[in-house]
Amino acid sequence: MSSNSIGFSSWLDIVGDRLLPAFPGFGGQIKDEVLHARFLPKIIAATAFGEINGVVTERIENLAKLFKLAKLPYVIKKDMQSYLITHSVSDIAMLSILHSENKIIDKETARTRKTARKITVTLEAYLRAIQKGGVSIDPPMLKKVLKFPNLLLDLFFMTWLRTKMVRDMMLPDYANNANNEIVQLSNDFMNFLSQNDIKS
Repeated sequence: MSSNSIGFSSWLDIVGDRLLPAFPGFGGQIKDEVLHARFLPKIIAATAFGEINGVVTERIENLAKLFKLAKLPYVIKKDMQSYLITHSVSDIAMLSILHSENKIIDKETARTRKTARKITVTLEAYLRAIQKGGVSIDPPMLKKVLKFPNLLLDLFFMTWLRTKMVRDMMLPDYANNANNEIVQLSNDFMNFLSQNDIKS
């Protein structure tokens, strides 16, 4: 279960057809050796998994049964590569704005419309770029980002930037770890754009 903004080829070289891509529908942070998990409503995020070829195999069905038994929200995806790339670029757009020039922006700056607009413009550009690279935007609700007026998106992100989730993301421990991940995802994404001859 991992973010991925470039595709599966390097992973397939290592594990072959045993690879089962997934992404957790929860988050959290480890504090004092205890995982403080945060589960979002299924409509916002559920653990996603699926075979690379989109076929619902026996191991997918068995995994779904385990999630159902544990009462954890899940969704089976037909195109995990598109889902993971879309998710990665949305993370890059939203989280990279919170960490500028290797430092966390202050709470007041984070809550401004200017910050929200940076997220809006960056996310729209990245979604258009992956579409040019042949990636189907998934989850589908992110397709609406390309149709909504920027003003509405700015208001949405201004609201998001005021949430407890974002305050937690700006705590030094979380922010430093997240920043390392975003740097790696950004580098992978730039490689993806280059491989598909898309200007960043």
